[in-house]
Amino acid sequence: VQLQASGGGLVQPGGSLRLSCAASGFTLEDYAITWFRQAPGKEREEVLCISGRQEHTYYADSMKGRFTISRDNAKNTVYLQMNSLKPEDTAVYSCATGLVVGCAPRGTGPAGMDYWGKGTQVTVSS
Repeated sequence: VQLQASGGGLVQPGGSLRLSCAASGFTLEDYAITWFRQAPGKEREEVLCISGRQEHTYYADSMKGRFTISRDNAKNTVYLQMNSLKPEDTAVYSCATGLVVGCAPRGTGPAGMDYWGKGTQVTVSS
């Protein structure tokens, strides 16, 4: 089981980025995939999850209306589309799975995530 996150970079405030989480060794569509982020000096926090039933779970209200999650089963890849980016969105973004169908409740954090992709840096700055 492997996950690989990519797509990060430097973007100006108000800009957009699409992150990818490519899976290998398992069929991604059957399981929940969660995006996390960790800013310098802060704890890792959940961002958004897509379950094996295509349900979406937002872990912070500040991301609603700006971030969306989707999945391309043919490519075995989950995407995190981030719009209207703000400097406070600067962080290392990682994808993870616990190989369960449902998304974890808010506040669960990284617990239960057995497989992690290497993070990709997102920097929002003018």
